[in-house]
Amino acid sequence: MDVPITDESIKLNQFLKLANLIDSGSEAKQVLAGGVVRVNGDVETRRGRQLVIGDVVSLGAQSAQVTQA
Repeated sequence: MDVPITDESIKLNQFLKLANLIDSGSEAKQVLAGGVVRVNGDVETRRGRQLVIGDVVSLGAQSAQVTQA
């Protein structure tokens, strides 16, 4: 699924919510600490990780790509 953003980058925890991969900020903290979030195929645990256009975020079987609005 493509998820458009209006800026050049977005923080990972914000993107997880925007893409409806999680419901809340506290859930972001839990899934990131659990090591189940991948960015471009690599496990990511930093919720402040800056994502740019083209990055792909996966959580379980769901994935979303950062696109330009």
